Amino acid sequence: MHQHTRMRRFGVLIAAGGLAVSGLVALPSTAAPPTKPNPVACDNRNNNTYPKLLDCVSGDGAFEHLEAFQAIADEHGSRAEGTPGYQASVDYVIDVMEDAGWDAEAVPFDYEGTNSVVEQLTPVQATYSHYVAEGSGEGDVTAAVSGVDLALDPPRASTSGCEAADFDGFTPGDIALVQRGTCAFGLKAENAEAAGASAVLIMNQCDTPDRCGPLNPTLVPSVVTIPVVGLTYADGEALAQDGSTAHVQVDYVIKESLNVIAELPGRNDNNVVMAGAHLDSVEEGAGINDNGSGSAGLLEVAQKLGNHKPQNTLRFAFWGAEEIGLIGSTEWVADQSQEELDRIALYLNFDMIGSPNYYLGVYDANESTFPAPAGVPIPEGSVAIERTFESFYTLAGEPYDDSQFSGRSDYQAFIANDIPSGGLFTGAEGVKTDEQAAIWGGTAGDWFDPCYHQACDDLGNVSMHALDVNVDSVAFAVLTFAYSTESVNGVKGKKVPGNFRIPAPAGPEGTFAT
Repeated sequence: MHQHTRMRRFGVLIAAGGLAVSGLVALPSTAAPPTKPNPVACDNRNNNTYPKLLDCVSGDGAFEHLEAFQAIADEHGSRAEGTPGYQASVDYVIDVMEDAGWDAEAVPFDYEGTNSVVEQLTPVQATYSHYVAEGSGEGDVTAAVSGVDLALDPPRASTSGCEAADFDGFTPGDIALVQRGTCAFGLKAENAEAAGASAVLIMNQCDTPDRCGPLNPTLVPSVVTIPVVGLTYADGEALAQDGSTAHVQVDYVIKESLNVIAELPGRNDNNVVMAGAHLDSVEEGAGINDNGSGSAGLLEVAQKLGNHKPQNTLRFAFWGAEEIGLIGSTEWVADQSQEELDRIALYLNFDMIGSPNYYLGVYDANESTFPAPAGVPIPEGSVAIERTFESFYTLAGEPYDDSQFSGRSDYQAFIANDIPSGGLFTGAEGVKTDEQAAIWGGTAGDWFDPCYHQACDDLGNVSMHALDVNVDSVAFAVLTFAYSTESVNGVKGKKVPGNFRIPAPAGPEGTFAT
């Protein structure tokens, strides 16, 4: 049924545009929806036009890959970096890409990682998921936990740890438990270390629904020498109990991981179109929306393009260690010579494209809604990528909006090297507004992904409509640039076959404008 709905949409749009395309016709409202082509035919034919490719790719096809990722997580506990579940995900992706006719390999990289533990010993025993703060020191500590000026009752307006006076009466050697709020994480950690804390636990604030979950703090530019980790509000509340003791350990070690890089050679091997998604999940679970959805979308498109001979070489990347700091993509780009980087025409990033309470977002390269953060470059040509995605949504009759061009995903290393970039995003811990619910449906007041970085990010945590639309959007953009990147970097290619009329962008909905 879902596939049929998608096909009906494209059939009506193409017919309305005056294009005669075999197999895609306008349907009266009472007509039975058309059937999809035989999957074997889709896998075996050359899907070298927009109608052929869009006819074959589907959210249902991507969902089959999500089921495989869920099975891997069920067997291994998660698909997080450094786990057997991540290795199994790498093996699965390589098998799928090679079976589809792509050249695929696991490319190793080294990085400085951490071995870390947060265990409560009394008055309850529990092991807590956590993030090691960027800039944390090392150490292995077992001690009493002392809460510092915590605000556990609503509205939880916290200044915990922001002033040295907050630590008056603090017992040196204790583990300091501070709460998010008011000042920088680094200042809280510096004040704690100055007061003699042996480690610092920073709990989330929970003054709003989007600030209750796992906290991933950054201390830089502050400098401390003791372990500092971030926790959920609920875990911090448990550690705040009278008589609480804990074991906190942070050790820095050199680790090895893998990216998967797959290529479909083109006639012009000096003009490479890259698309990527991170393959790892957080430790809490399967990571189906974050970021199984982006990986599955690429796998679905790759399977339907395996028999195509593109004008430009296509390269798909499945990145490791994204969830712990964009490491896989950063290391891969750093390993490339300038000559190799110059071959890359553009990079497309797909990080969360099926959020259950979604909006349809495009990276805002022209800054029409979101100014880019200080220090985040927007390479020339990125606006043309944004317009390509916007034209697809306009063609599909889907409302869309801007998503900040923030550099907070795997495209960061590419834009830092002046490679034009763009991508899609359906939302994470941001809260959906009434206006957005009226446009895209869903629930106002909830996160776009209510299971963001949580164990419930499983097969039930995906909008099939968003996934279906965005798999088509991925396919549309990849095919467009497989033929020509002239609009992005000036390199002429070929026109996509067929008299396919692409509309100008309708414009973003502007729901983030204020």
